[in-house]
Amino acid sequence: MNGLLIFDKPSGLTSHDVVSLVRRATGEKSVGHLGTLDPMATGVLPLMLGKWTRLAQFFGAAEKQYTGTIRFGFATDTYDAEGVPAGDPQSLDCNLERLRELSAGFHGTIDQVPPVFSAKKIGGVPAHKLARQGKEVPVKPARITIHGFELTSLEGDRASFTMHVSAGGYVRSVAHELGQLAGCGAHLSALRRVQAGPFTLADAITREQLIDAANAGTIEALLPHARTVLPEMPSVTADEGSQNKLRNGMAVNLPEFSDAPLIRIFKDRNELLGIGRRVAGTLIQPFVNLA
Repeated sequence: MNGLLIFDKPSGLTSHDVVSLVRRATGEKSVGHLGTLDPMATGVLPLMLGKWTRLAQFFGAAEKQYTGTIRFGFATDTYDAEGVPAGDPQSLDCNLERLRELSAGFHGTIDQVPPVFSAKKIGGVPAHKLARQGKEVPVKPARITIHGFELTSLEGDRASFTMHVSAGGYVRSVAHELGQLAGCGAHLSALRRVQAGPFTLADAITREQLIDAANAGTIEALLPHARTVLPEMPSVTADEGSQNKLRNGMAVNLPEFSDAPLIRIFKDRNELLGIGRRVAGTLIQPFVNLA
């Protein structure tokens, strides 16, 4: 089964758990997700199936949007509610207006230190594995962009927020650092990803819907139409002669095209043959072959 499946991940499952669930439901061994969600977090988790896993490279820079809750009063070692408290509870002495003032620094392009309990690779090993072994985790700051971070309300010691952040950004780190600025510590107590790149919760299916579709043999009906994926690239339907050449890695002329550097090439209305790269003029070379 080739295609894209957008899943609404429930809390308590790892992203790898979701991959395993989708493999069982679809019978497709080759499944990969487009951006890890922590077990505590819920929301949009896009997955590529079959040969479409080769398209993952085009989604690596996808921005994310979240809603969630930050709890003030103590930090944790994981920067979220699943971690061990890093100290005794303290009272929050800031009102919402003051917290918004403190959060003003979390906008634009910043250098962010990822949590040591994260999927960030250190010498090829996920940082969280090293941290759980009690080893030193030399995480380095990463340049990210926070396009929007708004504290929408404050009830007791919990502040609700919305965030729009570039790829590679950790919401947990923002919660932790905001708690340091507030002088009482804080951690992320709830997180929901509402959008990943172009994919939103409106596009996502639940675990129950996936299982029901698997039992009914209708999973393919849940996959977005191939023509709607990577819409920033123009598309063309190749004739039979060009299809055969593309399958064999040969360049073809597609004169009906614009001068876009990357092009989606279809066999027919529904089947994506792959991504072509413009070599010169109207000459297109296969870049990702899905045939």
